[in-house]
Amino acid sequence: MDKSATVLTHHALKGGEWLIKESDSAETFIPEQFNEEQKMVMDMCHQFMETEIIPNHAKIEKDPLYNLTLLAKAGEQGLLGVSVPAIYGGLEKDFVTGSIVMEGLGRGYSFSVSYLAHTGIGTMPILYFGTEAQRLKYIPKLATGEWIGAYGLTEPGSGSDALGAKTTAILSDDGKHYILNGQKCWISNGGFANVYTVFAKVDGDKFTAFIVERGFEGFTQGTEEQKMGIKGSSTVQLYFQDCKVPVENVLGEIGRGHIIAFNILNIGRYKLCAATVGASKSVVELSLQYAMNREQFKQPISNFGAIKHKLAEMAIRTWVGESATYRVGSMISERDIELLQSGEPFNTAFLGAAEEYAIECAMLKVFGSELLDYCVDEGVQIHGGNGFSDEYEISKAYRDSRVNRIYEGTNEINRLLTVDMMLKRAMKGKLDLMGPAMAVSKELMSIPTLEENDAPFAKERKYISNFKKAILMVAGAAVQKLMMNLDKEQEVLMNIADMCINTFMAESALLRVLKLTELYGANAVLVQKDMMNTYLYDAADSINKAGKDALNAFADGDELRMMQIGLRRFTKTEPFNTKASRRRIADRMIEEGCYCF
Repeated sequence: MDKSATVLTHHALKGGEWLIKESDSAETFIPEQFNEEQKMVMDMCHQFMETEIIPNHAKIEKDPLYNLTLLAKAGEQGLLGVSVPAIYGGLEKDFVTGSIVMEGLGRGYSFSVSYLAHTGIGTMPILYFGTEAQRLKYIPKLATGEWIGAYGLTEPGSGSDALGAKTTAILSDDGKHYILNGQKCWISNGGFANVYTVFAKVDGDKFTAFIVERGFEGFTQGTEEQKMGIKGSSTVQLYFQDCKVPVENVLGEIGRGHIIAFNILNIGRYKLCAATVGASKSVVELSLQYAMNREQFKQPISNFGAIKHKLAEMAIRTWVGESATYRVGSMISERDIELLQSGEPFNTAFLGAAEEYAIECAMLKVFGSELLDYCVDEGVQIHGGNGFSDEYEISKAYRDSRVNRIYEGTNEINRLLTVDMMLKRAMKGKLDLMGPAMAVSKELMSIPTLEENDAPFAKERKYISNFKKAILMVAGAAVQKLMMNLDKEQEVLMNIADMCINTFMAESALLRVLKLTELYGANAVLVQKDMMNTYLYDAADSINKAGKDALNAFADGDELRMMQIGLRRFTKTEPFNTKASRRRIADRMIEEGCYCF
């Protein structure tokens, strides 16, 4: 499919603009808009899960090499090259379709890790930063599964501080090779990959990427790591002792390796969220089926309010995460097409689109990983003692989920990045935060007015608008008060990030309900409205708490009192019966016997 042939009829908001502009539901993509081909792709992924992955969980857990067989089968079905251009052996599908595949294969535990590592960080650096010769040599093999890819960035002494890597690269006397010396750790697919993107410092300070093949002289690997979870994925250390890498295997430019590392992480973060949404749906269904079949006090435990609360909240967060995932996925896809139509090559067009929405990708990574952690934790609780037994799948889901909050940048790093990227774009004039922030300051000094508005979901729209004002007020005050020391106040930055994440997710849920209502009518989406309203109601309290914690950290006296009053005003909601709402959500799933949203 030629993506550039798609004609755009509108322009999505730029990255971060959701905070200062109202989003339009008509321009928001929702999962209910999947076309027939995309639905078929999702069905194919589910079938692959049911036939190839789920029956082989035990084999995968015992032997990470078994994933080689499964990746080869995925390659035969085109699942490894979904987003790869046809000229390199891929299917050349749009980014939303690629997201659907990642969601559909997200419930595969260790296999999902191997799949994500191969199609993401294992393939994308060469695809988007390689020369044409490098692409033609490696990508067709990676797209079919003939070769498997991996990525060597992390070192024992450098995790979040990726640029602190100690691995060195020195040009040989004959100028034909770079000689690598150093060590990499936590390398997914490392035990069986054929080609690796490895980062090292040329001349001691030029952070650079290299394409390293298995079998290169001086390149060896360690034994498989014994991990808490994802036991069926290959994770090893890599060792380079005078490893000879041909000069033509430099990836990108000397000293520009950070451009590769950070751009690839943007997409990895997004895809991780798509995968966790798929996994969360699976966990909801596991827990639902158990609750419907487990009897206590002569009735299924799904009859009990405490269990209904858990099932409903798991479904709400999953549905909200899905709403935000495809909202952002469509934004990236549209920006990609826009850049292609302007004449950009496929690689710079896609990288530009991903970089545009780097803020949103960071937020999604945090939300998605914490969504799945919440679901597996409540899933174990619903299973009770059986949830602690390896005989039940939920125990595997619990163990395997935990790593998601660590890789692709820890959630702490991604929270800090969310605010840092916002402020940097504002300083560069790419995002006008100053004007809206000053408007909010003036509003704080005025007397609130009651506005009558009978537009659909006017109350909920007002809530979202006020949440954004709360963010602008707190962030603006933090910048003014802390100035150059703001980057040292990580707790405050993470408070602001949490306000942003909650607001973006709540808005995504509202936009989805607005669009569903426009498409199918209000009566057809009553349960979805329950999910949106319940999340929005709880988000108000979370935003208020994060805002209070931030303000208390740097403000005092009359200034603090005034802003606390403003924060209460901006996070105020009308009473809402969340118990009844959650029961309606849980009852719908019990009636359908599955996650049905």
